[in-house]
Amino acid sequence: MVLVALASMTLPAVWKTDFLWSSVLLVAGVIFGLVLPSRVLAIRRLRRPMQRLLVVGTSPLARRLVDILETQPEGRHEIAGVVGDAADAWGERKLRGPLASLDKIIDEVQPDRIVVALADWRRVPTLELLNARAHRGIPVQDVAEAYERLTGKLAIEALTPTHLLFSDGIRPSRLSLAVRRGFSFLVAGVGLLLIVPLLGLIAVAIKLDSPGPVLFAQRRTGLRGKSFTLYKFRTMHPTDRPPSEWVRDNEHRITRLGRWLRRFWLDELPQLFNILRGDMNLVGPRPHPSSNFELLTLVARNAPDCGLALPYYFLRCTVRPGLTGWAQVRTGYANDLDEEIEKLRYDLYYLKHQSFWFDLRIILATLRDMLGGQPSKHRPTPSDHRVWGPAERRA
Repeated sequence: MVLVALASMTLPAVWKTDFLWSSVLLVAGVIFGLVLPSRVLAIRRLRRPMQRLLVVGTSPLARRLVDILETQPEGRHEIAGVVGDAADAWGERKLRGPLASLDKIIDEVQPDRIVVALADWRRVPTLELLNARAHRGIPVQDVAEAYERLTGKLAIEALTPTHLLFSDGIRPSRLSLAVRRGFSFLVAGVGLLLIVPLLGLIAVAIKLDSPGPVLFAQRRTGLRGKSFTLYKFRTMHPTDRPPSEWVRDNEHRITRLGRWLRRFWLDELPQLFNILRGDMNLVGPRPHPSSNFELLTLVARNAPDCGLALPYYFLRCTVRPGLTGWAQVRTGYANDLDEEIEKLRYDLYYLKHQSFWFDLRIILATLRDMLGGQPSKHRPTPSDHRVWGPAERRA
């Protein structure tokens, strides 16, 4: 990949090669040069032995973690057992015994990792866990960290301020920001030059398919809370009524062509222009409509039953929004506030771990979904949505 990048910069000077083609070579090298290494890493991951987890505690987050791992038969982790007192009755499901028998249970189960999931940290069996870590060499991990590592999202309800405060990814270096911004600008510029004929064909097809404008423009909230106009190809029939932002409320308005454009993400292509203007990057949290941003900000500040769910919502505005993002490739569109919170879990994970290499991973996942016509293959489980009651709008 590095050799391809160097070649793309030297070709114009050595062989008078057209700059456009050298730029195409650069982008192709950066993107496709990662496919083979990513496949090798995937194969190595599949060959790893199954890791057995012993969960100490029966908190709600422990239940959620167990539910997720039990519904992922292709995963590389399994629940070896759960340790909890009788007062924490959890049925017969994998319950190995009370906290007082932790040492004995560890000897019997021989776990590869211990996950501490007690709701009351004053009851944590510190000596037994230290013994397991120091003498038996068994890693001990907090349930919020285990949940994050195994699911690729943050358990918002279990986060402490220090969890994000001391994270390096929350405020990446200026060099990292500059590299990612430069890469986004380069890909958007070259991409627009290459797909001009495709953009023209899509515009003509939209005009022939249904009456109305070719482009859909909407005010969105971006970096530092500033509003900008986002452009997409129109995929719905125009309406005179105030539209709902939820996808499910607009299914009847989607045009025949619009369904195909959405399926292959082609309706998002005009946002390459937003990237060139500096409104967006290739990768980042998807920008919310300004009306929904105000709604969710108000909910986070004032609703007593939602204060736990959205305390970190403002962090989405600390980076440029993206044409695609970690939440987008993992969950797709949101249809209510519960699902919006689910996307926020992924957005916060991205903010905590953001890097150029993570961006490339997301781009590859997006290309996979585009070519396969599958905007989202990873749907969240119902148990992940039940943070608080039903809602009416989509962000």
